[in-house]
Amino acid sequence: PLPSTFRKLAGCTLLITGASRGIGKAIALKAAKDGANVVIAAKTAEPHRTLPGTIYTAAAEIEAAGGKALPCIVDVREEEQIINAVQKAVKTFGGIDILVNNASAISLTGTLETEMKKMNLMMEVNVRGTYLTSKTCLPYLKKSRNPHILNLSPPLNLNPMWFKNHCAYTISKYGMSMCVLGMAEEFKGEVAVNALWPKTAIHTSAMDMLGGSGVEKQCRKTDILADAAYCILTKPKTFTGNFIIDEDLLREEGVKDFDVYAIAPGHPLIPDFFLDVPEKKLSGSQPEGPKVTSAKPVAETFRTIQGAMSEEYVRTIQAVFQFELSGDEGGTWYIDLKTKGGSAGFGKPPVTADVFMSMSSDDFVKMFTGKLKPSVAFMSGKLMIKGNMPLALKLEKMLTQFNSKL
Repeated sequence: PLPSTFRKLAGCTLLITGASRGIGKAIALKAAKDGANVVIAAKTAEPHRTLPGTIYTAAAEIEAAGGKALPCIVDVREEEQIINAVQKAVKTFGGIDILVNNASAISLTGTLETEMKKMNLMMEVNVRGTYLTSKTCLPYLKKSRNPHILNLSPPLNLNPMWFKNHCAYTISKYGMSMCVLGMAEEFKGEVAVNALWPKTAIHTSAMDMLGGSGVEKQCRKTDILADAAYCILTKPKTFTGNFIIDEDLLREEGVKDFDVYAIAPGHPLIPDFFLDVPEKKLSGSQPEGPKVTSAKPVAETFRTIQGAMSEEYVRTIQAVFQFELSGDEGGTWYIDLKTKGGSAGFGKPPVTADVFMSMSSDDFVKMFTGKLKPSVAFMSGKLMIKGNMPLALKLEKMLTQFNSKL
């Protein structure tokens, strides 16, 4: 271990919500290397049927990395459980120096598809949980030498694009960001309060659930957030009220090589939600997809798809896609890769669709000419998907095959 002068978080006590896996655990392990005390406030005490890690396995990893761990069963919706964990932390370690509000619930559904049970969960975990945990820790944070609250939440971007496809989720994440805005000002000079958000998708169990298998190649490792969080938490408490993007901060800190954070270096990355990506001008150096330059590009694309149909596609994909397109040549279009021989064209499919997708006709053409990946279109709010998600992900595979034929 480094001499304690370099171990900036040695002896500090961090309370991290949702630290049994993913980003929360990565931040915990980074602090543990300095010899920090970590309170793991998470609800997984018994192994989950599909998700890795419990508060006890995380505790063992933290101790092995050189920290001290205190696993606490905490559902951030339960006030009693939060109060108990905070009291236990103070009793065990003598105080709290850092709070990381990482626990989060997500459902990327439109207003009519969002059950109130899901809406309540997102509001209770994301907004109320963050507010409550902050409120409970603040009296102890105020006694610390260099106290910090760090919320894993996005910059407040009011572009309607980020609301239209998943209004409830956006409201709940922006609620966490509003806690930063308000509390940073309210506790200025006493406690630093900041937000951290990744520039790209991060590979966690949550991402596997949203993106399906194969999505990890387009993600970064949780280490990038752990390193960015460490940078923030070791700054003086005058550094407050900031909405930080991991890559931007690390670049300022002198990091040059971001390949170390990639799961598949050189592979294109999915931009994260809430960050507007400037439309890049297509330069000549970019590999061009098939040319669709007729007056009716959508109809032309569907004609090409129809021509590229094969029994093999129908056998491997077994799905019917319905597209609601807006803009020129708008309306309902479909690709049927289930019925014998397959078909594609204007109107409703001959059988009920498995997957419904809505997007602009421009983006549709881009998607089918290899200029826009479906996963990127989805994460950046350009593509809305309803229905069978795993089947929707087969579209990406199918497009790759189509593009080689088109």
